[in-house]
Amino acid sequence: MVKVSIFGSTGTIGKNVAFTLAREDTVDEIVMVARPESLDKVKGETYDMYDALAARDIDCRLTPTCNFHDIEGSAIVLISAGIPREKGMKRLDLAVPNAKIVAYYSRQVAKYAPDAIILVATNPVDVMTTIALEASKFDKMKVFGVGNHLDSLRLKNYFSRHININSSEVHTRVVGEHGDHMVPLLSSTTIGGIPLKYFVEYVDLDITGLVERLKNAGNTIISKKGATEYGPAYAISNLISTIITDTHKVLTVSCYLDGEIENVEDVSLGVPAVISKRGLEMIVPIHMNDIEKRNFMKAAETVREATYEVKEHMNM
Repeated sequence: MVKVSIFGSTGTIGKNVAFTLAREDTVDEIVMVARPESLDKVKGETYDMYDALAARDIDCRLTPTCNFHDIEGSAIVLISAGIPREKGMKRLDLAVPNAKIVAYYSRQVAKYAPDAIILVATNPVDVMTTIALEASKFDKMKVFGVGNHLDSLRLKNYFSRHININSSEVHTRVVGEHGDHMVPLLSSTTIGGIPLKYFVEYVDLDITGLVERLKNAGNTIISKKGATEYGPAYAISNLISTIITDTHKVLTVSCYLDGEIENVEDVSLGVPAVISKRGLEMIVPIHMNDIEKRNFMKAAETVREATYEVKEHMNM
């Protein structure tokens, strides 16, 4: 029996992840944890989801609760609880209030589901990944964040739509911070097996414009509809399904680094990693050109500094 628990289940991301996962029919039980004052709301969400799942003959169990004991036996615990980002707000503006929430829930996971993998979605996700790791005291291979997985999917989609080519032909990746200091690895991007630097000779491709669009994607969506939901929910569900099915995919998630990439240490950043039911099987080495390397180091410096400030504020 596969059990997944979600902290932040009444939020836009949490409830969408729960529904997306349930529809995939790979999870036996989804525990939707809420604060006592939000329990009725999460119950209402489960009733609505059950009505939809009945049309697909899916029997996934949805458990609304405010009792931490109910997460016992979870294979994965998603932490998506926190203050949502609003229009014009940078992810790092959320750091201190959300760190308190993430640290608290991480300690509950350590107490009630010590064998679980913690997946962090709360922003700023790179900072929160380190907070969850240190608060839970888990092995670093069992705690990681959504990182640049969604950014990588967005970039893949941009290339696919702009060139009018099937997305399966686009192989690209974004690393670094999930934020202003993200680093698209354009030097290793291929389209139909052709390196991007050769492909751009044959199509009208504004690389600079695409990268700027990528960096502003979240704010653009928030400015138009108030929140991002489908993209993050499907990206997170994809990560969870990869863990459950033990498919050993290489996905770009936020990992705590101990020198594996460019000797960067003591910070969590988005890097490619092999994902399995045991968590992070390995962090995959990457090749970067000089510009990408400088930007990656800048991302490390920025996120590390923000993480130190948050930890100092919380006396961690």
